[in-house]
Amino acid sequence: GKHWTVNEVRALIRVWSEKNIQQQLEGTVRNKRIFEQVAARLQKFGVDRDWKQCRTKYKNLKHEYKSAKSAHDSGSTSKSMKFFNELDAILGHSTMEQARKPDN
Repeated sequence: GKHWTVNEVRALIRVWSEKNIQQQLEGTVRNKRIFEQVAARLQKFGVDRDWKQCRTKYKNLKHEYKSAKSAHDSGSTSKSMKFFNELDAILGHSTMEQARKPDN
């Protein structure tokens, strides 16, 4: 697919950061319908992406965030990413909650 621009990624993160979208994403694995919603929302920002592109970008961002985060936590500053702070605002809290939960 064609490369995502910074503005497109910002728009994706803006939609993704909405509470109701986050709750839906956290609660399910089969998320095609959610990403169809996300894609529809992006169209309103003038971003022409289908749900598959949105889901792929979401997964990639999440993966990139996680590796940047663990590098960051282990004291390495070499691994950094463009939208780390935006993603940390969305994902930082959920990973913390999981860390606090006991394993039982």
